[in-house]
Amino acid sequence: MITKKSKPAYAAMLGLTLCLQGCSGLSLFGPTDELPQASPGAEIPASFPAGSGAASSAGVASREFFTDPRLIALIDSALQSNQELKVLMQEIEVARNEVSARESEYLPFVNLRAGAGVDKVGRATREGAVEENLEIEPGREFPEPLPDFLVSAEVSWEVDIWKKLRNAKKAAVLRYLATREGRNFMVTHLVAEIANAYYELTALDNRLAILNKTIEVQESALETVKLQKAAAKATELAVRKFEAEVLKNRSRLYEIRQQITETENRLNYLVGRYPQPIERSARGFEELALPVVHVGDPAELLGNRPDIHQAELELAAAELDVKVARARFYPSLDLSAAIGLQTFDAGAIASTPESLIYRVAADLLVPLFNKKAIRAAYRSANAQQLQALYKYRQAVLKAYLEVLNQLAKIDNLEQSYAMKRKQVEAMSESIAIAARLFKSARADYMEVLMTQRDALESRMELVELKQQQVNARVTTYQALGGGYTTDTDGNG
Repeated sequence: MITKKSKPAYAAMLGLTLCLQGCSGLSLFGPTDELPQASPGAEIPASFPAGSGAASSAGVASREFFTDPRLIALIDSALQSNQELKVLMQEIEVARNEVSARESEYLPFVNLRAGAGVDKVGRATREGAVEENLEIEPGREFPEPLPDFLVSAEVSWEVDIWKKLRNAKKAAVLRYLATREGRNFMVTHLVAEIANAYYELTALDNRLAILNKTIEVQESALETVKLQKAAAKATELAVRKFEAEVLKNRSRLYEIRQQITETENRLNYLVGRYPQPIERSARGFEELALPVVHVGDPAELLGNRPDIHQAELELAAAELDVKVARARFYPSLDLSAAIGLQTFDAGAIASTPESLIYRVAADLLVPLFNKKAIRAAYRSANAQQLQALYKYRQAVLKAYLEVLNQLAKIDNLEQSYAMKRKQVEAMSESIAIAARLFKSARADYMEVLMTQRDALESRMELVELKQQQVNARVTTYQALGGGYTTDTDGNG
């Protein structure tokens, strides 16, 4: 508490502190060794090897990138009901409350106090001896024990000289924004995962249709073989071979149906609902128009990828943490004040000025010795800052490589699909040729079986390649940072 007698001493202490700081460059209170400071400095190539030169497709909203209204409906439902997104929204709320808590720390704290108590001191003590020989008024002694009634308003405030509290609040704001970017990054993955699962489902429907059609052809061939056996033109071995092939493909039907069930359930889980049929159309899958993806320049990744935004914000927050840790080496100034009413007679508590009390105090705290804990916290903050820097650079490198890999995948799948399509056309013609040759006894049953088997596998592989092509473009869209828009932030 500052009194008239102590004011010169406080002033002298404050002046000495400021003088020492100004003359020694804070070496008395601050850290004597400077740790390396972090700086993003993310280097990224100027262009992609197969860049189109157009602006990145990351700026295209998902409802414009995908043209199937059923898929768009699934994505919209997932943004509202996905459980993992709901968990992230609560993390955002926690970070938002942390900002409010930090903001209040550098504002004055005002408390209202009311209390009552009884105090009994020994007569052999100084206080007891004084009370024994004093009278409140003629003929009236101090009560024993002595009651105490208090009503007061109290204010306390840490003066944020070195911006320690403000920097802590700014760091909390940055981490709050980072959690929002984390949510956006989750949205990009969720959109891509739903799209890939949806196209996988349509591909499975096509594989099921191809298998059913193949079984029909093989059953027809089986009937032909049975007729030839009856006419002594084929053997029982040929009949059994054809039967075995039909049974094998019928068994594959159940495998594909199980995959369809699991994929539907996975989609329903992503949407946040219990299992139900997924509305889709399997027609024309092999002729499905592939989404157009423009990769733009690598520098656009820095502005479009939410995970890079998140890492950048975490880095900025870590830099502020270093400033907060450094400020703990410096003196802190706490101000406090109180005004109220205090008396030992409850009936006279409103009597002023007799019961009026007030207090004003200033405390200056300067850490001088045994600063190991403060120094350790400072060095940890520097280490965490460098860690955040490395994570930022890692995020940039990862984003570039993901796009680069997907570009190569799109190109290779395109070449592979073209070759596979020609193979399917050739195998489709071979089935008809083998059937005619078998009927005219110019080809044996094994040639027919192998031709049908190869044709089936080539058709299945063609559908799988088409699915991979679609998935590669969807994944490229996600790798560029597409799938979320700022107007969806905070929803869901």
